[in-house]
Amino acid sequence: MTTVSLRYFAAVREAAGVEKEDRKASSVAAALEQASSEYGAEFARLIGISSLLLDGVALPAETAEAQLEADAKVDVLPPFAGG
Repeated sequence: MTTVSLRYFAAVREAAGVEKEDRKASSVAAALEQASSEYGAEFARLIGISSLLLDGVALPAETAEAQLEADAKVDVLPPFAGG
């Protein structure tokens, strides 16, 4: 297991009630599942529509299940509105 440092923004931060946290998990998806179990349905819904950055690089949803080889930093960015 690795340490996954999660940093939440905007509505995801509000749903979690925290700005950032560390989780022990084997993948980004596993870390987000742990957080969703703790923070509830609205958080889980937001995670499903958010963009993820893994160590500053866009993480396609289909690769979030990949096994992590080292500690990772993940930014969770919900859709932003405005113009």
